[in-house]
Amino acid sequence: MAAYVLRRLTLFVPMLIGIVAVTFGIMQLLPGDPAAVLLGEDASDEAVREMRRALGLDRPWWIRLAAYYADLFRGEMGDSYFQNQPVVNAIAQRLVPTLEVAFVALLVSIILGVALGIAAAVRRGSLVDAACMLFAQLGVSMPVFWFGILLMYLFAIRFDLLPSIGRGPPLLFAAGQALAGRPAALGESLMHIAMPALTLGLTNAAVISRLVRSSMLETLGQDFVRTANAKGLRPARVVFVHALRNALLPVVSVIGLRFGALLGGAVLTESIFGWPGLGQLAVSAISQRDIPLVQGIVLTFALAFAIVNLVVDLLYAVIDPRIRLE
Repeated sequence: MAAYVLRRLTLFVPMLIGIVAVTFGIMQLLPGDPAAVLLGEDASDEAVREMRRALGLDRPWWIRLAAYYADLFRGEMGDSYFQNQPVVNAIAQRLVPTLEVAFVALLVSIILGVALGIAAAVRRGSLVDAACMLFAQLGVSMPVFWFGILLMYLFAIRFDLLPSIGRGPPLLFAAGQALAGRPAALGESLMHIAMPALTLGLTNAAVISRLVRSSMLETLGQDFVRTANAKGLRPARVVFVHALRNALLPVVSVIGLRFGALLGGAVLTESIFGWPGLGQLAVSAISQRDIPLVQGIVLTFALAFAIVNLVVDLLYAVIDPRIRLE
């Protein structure tokens, strides 16, 4: 397995090189000049030219791209045009909030999606099945931004139950405070993260529930499940011990892919709820034509997605020992 992990990590290098090239090319095609945006509308042409020289934008694109690759080789991502700090520092300040909301949303989507999928499969053709699949259809069809606005209206404006924008104390810090007997910080943190996590998690739970239902129906019809029922095992044991484990392989694969969707959805969700993460930073960087910062954020998302998919592949061998990773 160690050789497999090393080989997969080696493949990250050409992937990141290609992503940098594509992102850099797209940013060159966007209208607008970072120097003009930085100086404002009243800046003279001479001032804009001086700023372009200071930022290195007067050099040919291939030289700038080669310089960026050189920075990456040294473990750097250049300096942000507008943040007045290295891109690595700007991303580090916003990475934890994005990971918080992404992992809480992933937890919500897994728990709810797997539970609804199992209920629909076990009660196939019943009212429970119809209700679960109606939820799944609504979740798949509903735009993330519209669902976020709806939650904000209901829980923040209509009933005033949750804060509409902002982030509470860091979740890990709040959890540590709760373990020390001071749960107030954890309550505040969970109240702030609830709506962003639900916005991302419920839409992904809809996709997972449909797949779990389909996979469970196929597994429940297998011979080993009929044998378990014939032995007189309790229905709950047959479903959760025998059937569910065998039905999880395709589900785990999709969960890894949905993590990428969570990161992409964070761009809109963080803007709606004022969540100080990478998504909100990406929107600001794109509008300002902050090329180094945009490239750094895209690389961070791509690397996170690749690592999650590697973890998913390793989980295959844990769930099904017959699978060998070589």
